[in-house]
Formats: sequence, structure tokens, C-alpha cells
Amino acid sequence: MRLDMQTKRKITAVTAQRYRTADRKGKTTILDEFTATTGYNRKYALHILANWDRTRLTRVEGKTVKLKAARRKRKPGGGRPKVYTDQAIAVLEKIWVFAGYPCGKILAEILRNQMRFFIEDEYFGPMLTPEIAAALVTISPRQIERRLAEARKKLRLKGAGTTRRGELVKNQVPVRAYFSWDERKPGFFELDTVAHCGNSTAGHYCRTLTVTDVSSGWTELRALLNSAHRWVMQAVQDVRNSIPFPLRGIDSGNGGEFINQQLIGWCAKNKVNFTRGRPCRKNDMATKLPMFRRAGKRRPGAQNYWLPPLRHRG
Repeated sequence: MRLDMQTKRKITAVTAQRYRTADRKGKTTILDEFTATTGYNRKYALHILANWDRTRLTRVEGKTVKLKAARRKRKPGGGRPKVYTDQAIAVLEKIWVFAGYPCGKILAEILRNQMRFFIEDEYFGPMLTPEIAAALVTISPRQIERRLAEARKKLRLKGAGTTRRGELVKNQVPVRAYFSWDERKPGFFELDTVAHCGNSTAGHYCRTLTVTDVSSGWTELRALLNSAHRWVMQAVQDVRNSIPFPLRGIDSGNGGEFINQQLIGWCAKNKVNFTRGRPCRKNDMATKLPMFRRAGKRRPGAQNYWLPPLRHRG
């Protein structure tokens, strides 16, 4: 395995201190190890170990000057000249916004086929000098993606988490990791809420309670004013009265809108089995974790569960 230059410099800095304080035999051993590790030529390795980070005093034009071995600094400038100037990228971003934020491939075709219309336009025309127009016509889709990466990142929506864990009565609700064979029938539902807040949780916004039956896929939606316990309990009660089969059990996340005394008491009173998913695990639903029995030797302490396949019922 080859080492990168940063790792080699770190090894050199540590080894140089040992090398300069070792005796003749020790220096030979250290030099052998260093060349085997870094792959340097022996003469080059001897030179950098003897001079690494060492300072020396000398006189230049009658003045004492301190010299220190260090990396060679790169001179400013040089390299290839810039093809796409900052002005050209600014015009490119404005055309991208005007075209409806397309991807690089579509925007490249728009620039090549519609550039004369942009030049004649009263808004884009003054910005599109002959140099900028010539550069934008030849720009590649990949170059567009790289140049617009920062602008695209600023427009990306950031989801805001609105779930607050219900810690006080969490131990009263058992954790469910799978659905057993006798529970593969209509009546066992998965619960979750969706907050329609966009990328900000400030102010008031609506929520949706999604209730989905595991066996049949029957889904009920209820609008919630907020995550108050009573709204969730009333919505679950309304779902129970609306579905064409009995409500046997519900399985929810660990949010406080579900893990509360009101919903726990309602489920106990109406003989509804109430379970929850494992905490701190995203998208952890019981139907996503089937464990099938396999032939062969079992691991000590392992539990094997068999779930029957879902058959089409005509």
C-alpha cells in the first residue's frame, strides 16, 4: 500500500528527531526502516532526515540570517488562464434561474440553441458581451454542474424535524420488531405523522396522521391542528369508527404525540394492542424487519421467526 505525501511528511517529522539523536548503529537501523516504509531513495532519505525542520544561522551582507528547512512555497499565479470569468458565471446563473433551474445537460442545449435570443433580449443582452456569449456556448454540462453547485445548494430545502420523544411513559409501551404469524390479518396499523411546515417550523401549520393497515394496505388520513395528545387520540378513534374491520393494534414511532398517557389509556380501555418501534432508528417499522428460519446450525441465543408470505386473495 502506497502512502500519500501527507502521511510521509508526518512520518518524516517523527523519524527525523530520533535519527539526529541516535548513534551510528541506530541511524543505520532507522534509515533502513524509513526507506522501507516510505520507499525513498537511501541518499534522499538520509538528506531529509538530517535536515528536516533544522534551523541554521548564516551571515548575508553583514547581517545574521536564520535559515530553516521547509517545504517549497508555490509562487502565486501560473497555471492555465481562466476560461469562464466571474462575470460569465454570474450570467450563467441568471439564465439558469430564468430557465427554471434545469440540469447541466438541458441548460447546455438551451445555451447553444437559444443564445441569439438571449443576446437580443433587453435584459440579458447588455450582460452578454461577445466574450461571455462565446464562453457560454462552449461550456460543457459537467462544467455547468460544477459552477452552479453552490447556488443549487442554497436552494435545497432542509427538512425540519418536529418529533419530540415521549420519555415519561415510554416504558409502558412495548417495542415491536416484527409481526408474528397470527397478526398477519387486517386490523394492525402503522402510525406516523407528517408536518406540512416546509423548511421552517415557525408559526402554525397543519399535520397529517397517516394510518396504514399492514395486511391489506388500507390507509386512512386525518388532518391535525398540531401534535397535541387529544387531537391524535381523537383521530385514532375516528379511524377506528371508519374502517370496515376491527382495530386490533397500532404500532407507532417514539414521538410524544403517540407515547402519552391519553393514547395509552384509550388503547387499554378499547383493548387495542399498542406497540412502538425501536428508538433512534430511522424508518424502523415492524414490517421492514422480517426474520426467516434458515436451515443449518443456529447461533447461540439467536431467535428465529418465520413469517408466512402474503398471498393474493381474490
